[in-house]
Amino acid sequence: MPSPTYYVSTPIYYVNDAPHLGHAYTTVAGDVLTRWHRQRGEKVWYLTGTDEHGQKIMRTAEANGVTPQEWCDKLVGEAWQPLWEHLNIANDDFIRTTQKRHTDRVQEFVQDLYDKGEIYKGGYEGPYCVGCEEYKLPGDLIEGEGGTQLCAIHKKPVELLKEENYFFKLSEYGPKLLEFYEANPGFIQPESARNEVLNFVKQGLQDLSISRSTFDWGVPVPWDTKHVIYVWVDALLNYATAVGYGADQARFEEIFPADVHLVGKDILRFHAIIWPAMLMANGLPVPGRVAANGWLMVGGEKMSKSNLTGIKPQDLTSHFGVDAYRWYFLRAIAFGQDGSFSWEDFTARYTSELANDYGNLASRVAAMVGKYFGGELPAAPADGDAERAVHDGLATAVAEADRRIGDELDFQGGILAVFDFVKQVNGYLTEQEPWKVAKDESAEGRDRLATILYTAAEALRGIAVLLNPVMPETSQQLWDSLGAEAALGALAGQRVQDAGAWGALAPGAKVTKGAVLFPRLEEKPA
Repeated sequence: MPSPTYYVSTPIYYVNDAPHLGHAYTTVAGDVLTRWHRQRGEKVWYLTGTDEHGQKIMRTAEANGVTPQEWCDKLVGEAWQPLWEHLNIANDDFIRTTQKRHTDRVQEFVQDLYDKGEIYKGGYEGPYCVGCEEYKLPGDLIEGEGGTQLCAIHKKPVELLKEENYFFKLSEYGPKLLEFYEANPGFIQPESARNEVLNFVKQGLQDLSISRSTFDWGVPVPWDTKHVIYVWVDALLNYATAVGYGADQARFEEIFPADVHLVGKDILRFHAIIWPAMLMANGLPVPGRVAANGWLMVGGEKMSKSNLTGIKPQDLTSHFGVDAYRWYFLRAIAFGQDGSFSWEDFTARYTSELANDYGNLASRVAAMVGKYFGGELPAAPADGDAERAVHDGLATAVAEADRRIGDELDFQGGILAVFDFVKQVNGYLTEQEPWKVAKDESAEGRDRLATILYTAAEALRGIAVLLNPVMPETSQQLWDSLGAEAALGALAGQRVQDAGAWGALAPGAKVTKGAVLFPRLEEKPA
């Protein structure tokens, strides 16, 4: 049974360095999705956070001459949390895996598995990638110079590790997982990701090493403190510990499991195989969906610090603005596919779609209502076929955007549906030529002008509601410009699914021409 709360999570991000565009891409997607569901009137919980244990964090801290905890505290306080605030991320919680509320519950979960006979002691030897914090199979490796074995993701040499560990009986869950995937075809998205997981599981699963004994930066194994719990077991459990697992059963049952886990495709197997198997083993419900986004590419390389293609989001928001940043990546890249970023593409889309199509439409309408009706929105005395086409266009945009964003996680498709309507309204004004109609001072001319401008303003009302989850700051500016707050209340309280109900904006509303929503761009900074 689904929980009463729509629960969305991002991965918890490694704090070995400051966040880059790839981290922000997933987090903004989750924010838009949860804002959308809030505006449907649903109860929502949005979780993000940081993964602070493991060998990679320990080595990074040592290289910087501080303790692992000091390193994590510094990065979270100075880089990660401030960035989410800067990008207007409305997360409900921020979990850190070094917090006691998490570590205590992780030990309890693993102890339960051990007591149920799901964990045993054994030895393991194999290639290990510290960057992935994962033992690698032969198919996960590529050959480097001199025959060196490299991680296919990080392009760095793997280390051959041999140690005595505790193992989770993952191999026993292959048939159960395949049965679950068949019964729940939408569990893994997109289809390419589902096929990858199915093929991997069908080849047979190996038992999972769930402890490490060669370093101590992690959660101690409760029955054998010479070992620490494998960082991925620790990390995955954040989705349960953050919502009350083992501490607040009523809250846990209200929120858990997640409706959507947003993940990068490089960590798909952890979320689509190991995580549901762990939950099955402990008798807990599995998530509704694991949605894997693609990689952001710069110059043909996955964006990451190790590949020197990491770009700070602030490098872009300082030039384009936060709302445009939130809009661009979801509009330019189909969620679930790899996408390439370029400054030139961002500039072209900003200028064409945001400044010229959308921002200019808002400015024109406000200016004409001010010029011809003293800033007071007129009533529309008589709608004709042209107006009814705009009514229908808004209803179509609402239905399409709600389905694509709210249900299918097709952010690009939903945004394009709204901007197709923006183009339709611009076309309507071009065809109706209100600036020429204004020259007709007869009652009929005045009524026609009023109808045209009311239609355009009411269309903008619907657009503001639909774009609020994507671009909350500029949507609020437009809402204020239309005088909608007085009659309709707060923008955040408007239901996206009802945004197509025509005539919500009351005649007499005070329309003002505010600041330009998307100012002309200056030269690209050096």
